[in-house]
Formats: sequence, structure tokens, C-alpha cells
Amino acid sequence: MAAGFTAACLLALPAYAQDLSHRTDLTEADRVRVGEILKAPEDFSRAEAFEAMSAGAATSKKRINRDSFSHPTANLSFEEQQTFRIGNGIFRKLWVAAPSSTQASDGLGPLYNARSCQGCHLKDGRGQPPLPGDEAVSLFLRLSVPPRTDAEREALAARKIQSVPEPTYGGQFQTFAVTGLPGEGRLSITHEEIPVTLSGGEVVTLQKPVYAAVDLNYGPMQPDTMISPRVAPQMIGLGLLEAIHPGDILAKADPEDLDGDGISGRPNLVLDPQTGEIVPGRFGWKATTPNVRVQSAGAFSGDIGISTPDHPDPYGDCTTAQTACRAQPTGEQERLGPTEAPDPVMDLVTFYSENLAVPARRKVDDPEVLRGKALFSTLGCASCHTPKYVTSREAANPAHRFQLIWPYTDLLLHDMGEGLADNRPDGDADGREWKTPPLWGIGLTETVSGHTRFLHDGRARSLLEAVLWHGGEAQAARDGVVGLAPDDRAALIRFLESL
Repeated sequence: MAAGFTAACLLALPAYAQDLSHRTDLTEADRVRVGEILKAPEDFSRAEAFEAMSAGAATSKKRINRDSFSHPTANLSFEEQQTFRIGNGIFRKLWVAAPSSTQASDGLGPLYNARSCQGCHLKDGRGQPPLPGDEAVSLFLRLSVPPRTDAEREALAARKIQSVPEPTYGGQFQTFAVTGLPGEGRLSITHEEIPVTLSGGEVVTLQKPVYAAVDLNYGPMQPDTMISPRVAPQMIGLGLLEAIHPGDILAKADPEDLDGDGISGRPNLVLDPQTGEIVPGRFGWKATTPNVRVQSAGAFSGDIGISTPDHPDPYGDCTTAQTACRAQPTGEQERLGPTEAPDPVMDLVTFYSENLAVPARRKVDDPEVLRGKALFSTLGCASCHTPKYVTSREAANPAHRFQLIWPYTDLLLHDMGEGLADNRPDGDADGREWKTPPLWGIGLTETVSGHTRFLHDGRARSLLEAVLWHGGEAQAARDGVVGLAPDDRAALIRFLESL
């Protein structure tokens, strides 16, 4: 059983009645056994079965070091491992401006935020705000304006767009540009300090960032422009999140809080451009994309300015108002394909991104970790950070099928309070809502990324600060953490560090 969660493991479990009728991929016998293993524990004095294997048979057991987020899913075939490595090469590739002698690598920009995928997701980990005096690379601003026309309102209602781009600067603020063209401007960040006194007398000073787009090179922005900072998230386990049955996501939604627990999560329903279906969003800080390929294609276009079959415009986020930008040469090569990154480039990068392995948990049997886990449950944290799922038997990749995984997310939108609000709608998400981010791997952030910056814009400088920023639906849990005795609070953090 150490190799992962299997059908034999399920059949060994006692029967437990739980309504999983939405799991059309399972037999009735499977539903009974899955319901049993997904039941919340009653005994926190010991680890649960298979808890150390965060991603089931896909879990990486490699030595913990800075490369811990860069290993392939452990149960890939030999051929799939080769595909993964080729995708890794493209993920790391530095794109260059056109025209270039390296014709398979040109087409950068003309406006961009990074020259490679890894430029934002260094070591496949999470980004961070820029240090004083540095340019922002792994943090950028989303831009949008309220809809003004019937066509814009109809496109939003049909979910053809998630937001209306700012007319001049587009949907994303790009601070870099190819030689001879100015970037769109500069990102300014100032801070307001907010002291929080904890039980026991400790005072934690939170830093609330205030963002502005300054030194604009293409004229003024619309006065009602809404901006939202986003830091690059870690990349592990994405294919397994995609393999969670959509019914398991929708079953946890309670937008009217009918059960009265104060938690009213709801999905961000988005259009899947590949199928034309409306499905729950899973990726992005507000769950605005349905799968890894759509997320990757959006990043190629918005972050690097590279066209793909999914986003064929070679000018990326350059708007028609930016005439000098759209006059630049492109990297399209007829002999290589119709876009700057034609298939199989997108297929390879998608496969790589779907198959970055989740590292095994550490110290799952440590008494203090177990005490922290119990507090995580009793404080209500697990109400949004759902610990575990059994993935669909119908997942596209056999390596992701029918795995017991421990991502600690419900993939739903929650009101996180005024403190974290960006006041910018994005699809179904309003200006106070954010998707519950997965917590697996969060304890290895410093090891992999060399920092401890958390939340959607990296404002939290520690796990404790990240908790203290919670509000809205999470206010009661946050206040519970503030009121804990110092040693209990330390145990909670130790549990998070074990993930």
C-alpha cells in the first residue's frame, strides 16, 4: 500500500454510507469505500492511513532540497518521463525578440512580464513581491474596467470573457518590452502597517501593500480602472487537481450557507474553450480557468507575449491603441507552424505542468504536528481547506486516476473580508472573493523558493501572517488562532509546515 491508494486498499475498508451519487465514474461499491476513507478523522492521536503520500502513487519520495517541486509524477511511464523532460526544457527556455537567428525561440513580447515560464515560477515554486529597488517579475497587475456596452455585458454573461480589459493597457500590466519599445510603466508598492496582538502578548505587524501603476508610457488609464496584484503560484499537483471529479467540487458549494456554518463557498463557473461547456474553474487565484492547458496558454500570451493555437494573436496583450507595439515584428515562422509556439509545444508544456509531483509529507506522526492538525480541524480551517479527495477514474492521464490525494482545498470562491479584497470582479468572483489555495507543499516554500511569502500577492511574510490576514468567512477561524495559547499556535504552524 505504500506505493499509493489502490482499489485493493478501498475494498479493505469497512462500509460507510455517504452520498456520492454524483460520482458517476465509480461503482456503488466504490462509492461506499470512498465515502469511508474521505470521512473526517475522529482520532487525532495518530496519522491517517496513507497521509504521508500527499498525491497517492504520484507522490515524490525524492530527497528534500531546492528541486523538490521539479520532479515528475512518480507513477509516470518511461515514455511519459521523456515527454515530461522535453516539456521541462520548453518551460525553462528563454524566448527572444523577433527577428532572431534562433527562429524556434523568437517572438518574445513585444510587451511582457518574463522571458520564460520559469522566470515567474522559479524552481516550479511560488513567486514573491520585488525587493526594494528591484523590478517586479513574478508579481504583476491584472487590469479591467466595468462593462460599458451591451456587447461587453453579453460577453461577460456568456462567460466568453472574465473581465473587460482596460482599453489602452489591456488585461495585464507589462513592465518590460523588447528593445526600442517602452514597457507600459512601473509598478509602485507602498505599505501600511497593521499591528495584531495575539493571546500571550505577542504583537505581529502586518504589512498591507498599496499598488499603483506609475510612469505610464502609453497615456493615462481609464479613471475607473480596477487593478489586482497576482504572484505566481507553485506548480505542483496541478494535474491531480484537474482530476478531482467536478461533482466533488460542486457538492461542497453552499452559496446561501444553508447549513449555517458561516461558510458559503461557490464555484467560479467558466467556459471551457475546448469543449464549449460551462464547468467549475480550478486554476488562477480566483479559479478563472478550467484546466492546465487554458491556464498555460493564457500565461504564454499575457506573461511572455508568445502566441499559441489557443491564443493565436502574436502581439499578446498589446492593444490596438498601442500602435507602436503592434507594428513590431513577430516570431511566426510558416515552416514551423501558424503560431510562435505551435503544437506540440503547448502539448509538451501542458504535460509538464500537469505532472510536477507533490513531495511526500514530513513528520506526519509527530505529536505536535498531530496536535496542530486537530486544531486546524476544530478551528474550522478544514471547512474550506478540504484535506482529501479520491480523483476520478475517468481522468485523462492514467497516472492521475483513482488516487487518494491531500491538497487541502475545496477549489471554491470564498469571501475573505475587506483586508484581502481587491475590489475587482473576475468572472463569478466578486471583489472580496478568492479561491481556496491548495496547501500541499506550503511547508517547503523556503526550501524551494528561498522565501516565506504567501497569499495572492505575497504580502504575508510567514504562515502566521497569512492566517492573520483571513477575514470574511474565515474571520472566526482567524480569531480562534489569535486566541490560542502560544504553544497551541506553534503546533498549528508546525502542522502547516509539515504539508
